[in-house]
Amino acid sequence: MNAVLPEAIALDFDGVLCNGLKEYFQTSLQVYRQIWPDSCEGKDGEWEGAFGRLRPVVETGWEMPLVLQAMSQGISEGDILENWPSIRDRIMVQEQLDRAWLGQQVDTFRDRWIADNLSSWLSLHEFYPGVSAQLRQWIDQTFPVFIITTKESRFVRALLEQEGLSLPASVIFGKDCQQPKAQTLRDLQDKGFERLWFVEDRLATLQSIQKQPDLQTVGLFLADWGYNTEGDRTVTLADRQIGLLSLTQFGQPFEHWRID
Repeated sequence: MNAVLPEAIALDFDGVLCNGLKEYFQTSLQVYRQIWPDSCEGKDGEWEGAFGRLRPVVETGWEMPLVLQAMSQGISEGDILENWPSIRDRIMVQEQLDRAWLGQQVDTFRDRWIADNLSSWLSLHEFYPGVSAQLRQWIDQTFPVFIITTKESRFVRALLEQEGLSLPASVIFGKDCQQPKAQTLRDLQDKGFERLWFVEDRLATLQSIQKQPDLQTVGLFLADWGYNTEGDRTVTLADRQIGLLSLTQFGQPFEHWRID
């Protein structure tokens, strides 16, 4: 499929360009404490490592405090990794929570943190080795680059600016766009970018796109350095339509991005 090189590249943000695990945990912990103030004494150190291992189950930010609540209920990491949607939904019903409200709590905490201490918030993020240089090269070459993410666009812009990377707001499609990533890819194709490649770190997202009949020409790549599991990477290796991409390959010409 990737014998024809792309005319544009679309990238997820968290887990592909930027590693924000430290910030995710601190945001999740503080929002968790607001919702369940009597349930987390002395859990910080115990939970942080587990949260990092469980981050692959999270699709959007409102789920993050629920991961901590699942751990507080004694649910094993293995069970969370295997059955997260049902565990998440059960907690939502038990606690009478609403995903829009949860998302608002997460975003409000971040907004307050950024307003009060931007340098502290930025310091808990780091771009993966080499990705900034590659992104800068594409920008300098005026090669079309799009960012498609479930993170709020304003947070993406702040982090890119901190890294010295300049992308127009029109190429950043965040959670505020309120549409699935597949639809954003479809919109880009409709704008004339027919030979489009997409790099994502969540296998379920790629598999969902893979099933769309009108997106069969989109080159799909799983970032093996992102928030995914060994099982995800093993499945990808056996899938001839999704390429398993390494960080080294990401910094190389597209000819080296192989699917088969």
